[in-house]
Amino acid sequence: MAEATGTDALARAASFSATLAPRAQEFDRTERLAPDVIEEMAAAGFLGAAIPVRWGGLGLDPLAYGELTETIGKACCSTRALLTVHTSLIGETLAERGSARLKEKYLPDLAAGRRIGCFALSEPGAGSDAASVSTTYVGKGDVFVLNGEKKWISFAGLADVFLVFATDNGAVSAFMVDRDTDGVEVHPMSGLLGNRATHMARVSFTDVAVPKENLVAGIGAGFGFVANTALFFGRYSIAWAGVAIAQAALEQMCAYATSRVQFGVKIGAHQLVQKMVADAVSNVAAARELCRRAGRSRIERDQDAVMHTNVAKYFSSTIAQQVTSDAVQVLGGNGCWSEYPAERLFREAKILEIIEGTSQLQQILIADHGYKSFAGRHGGNLS
Repeated sequence: MAEATGTDALARAASFSATLAPRAQEFDRTERLAPDVIEEMAAAGFLGAAIPVRWGGLGLDPLAYGELTETIGKACCSTRALLTVHTSLIGETLAERGSARLKEKYLPDLAAGRRIGCFALSEPGAGSDAASVSTTYVGKGDVFVLNGEKKWISFAGLADVFLVFATDNGAVSAFMVDRDTDGVEVHPMSGLLGNRATHMARVSFTDVAVPKENLVAGIGAGFGFVANTALFFGRYSIAWAGVAIAQAALEQMCAYATSRVQFGVKIGAHQLVQKMVADAVSNVAAARELCRRAGRSRIERDQDAVMHTNVAKYFSSTIAQQVTSDAVQVLGGNGCWSEYPAERLFREAKILEIIEGTSQLQQILIADHGYKSFAGRHGGNLS
């Protein structure tokens, strides 16, 4: 049944993406997703794609969800970002870490798209160092009172509920906060390099009273349990996003190289262009396989699932940047013009090297894993 559901969802995603792709440029230019796109995603079940069936989701396994992410991401990066934020960072995390009461309160609406969720972790002074958040909470009677500001919050501009991280003297905790709570203010942001249609915003919290039942996973569990769980799910989605962008750029590159004539021949006949295409074909295939390995490790509950996901996210975001750069190069002047997708894909690829853990942070994590895993296997004399 799960396989059939995945097949059906992917077929719907392919049909949806065929009509979505021609609108991606418009969304990038206007810096907003059209409401009908979100409504169609909700109606198709995509917003609950990875949420368990018992809570109203499709219950797709990680491999099927990854393919869904690639299909939609190839058509429109910002639309795919809604999957990453709403479905992975919020939906999957709440399903994994939330109490039964919180799941009952939020998951059915999130899965159906009746409410949109967003992930409020980053702050003006806390990005990669997520444990250093300065937004505070204090327990008072039957509520927690939050004060502080979040920044770079994707889809905060239209979200109905926020997963907010705050600290009380170093004890970081996570809370589900409804947008219509007194003291919550949303300040839209514009002018971004990429992810322009993700309704990015700053969110301020001034004496915001949150019911104690909205605490996720307990006092002090906000970073170690909730944020790390969310970032694991988010990085997996971003890994597939890298494949999506790189695949889209590869297709643009190949189509242009086999039609554009310079020096009397199609530019695809030139060896240096062939090298860029060959590298792109190989790297996209490798990135996709790393994503699949990460997906299989999640299904099997492999102890290295987190590291497989880190590797996939690092590699796919890196090759997405390279392939999109080469696509711009192959298209030449047209690659620098917004009438062609290449320049937008180039901008979007750069974002992937920053969000859900920068490439530099991933390098540190992967290197540490390498030392622990392989340093002791050397059987020879190192002197």
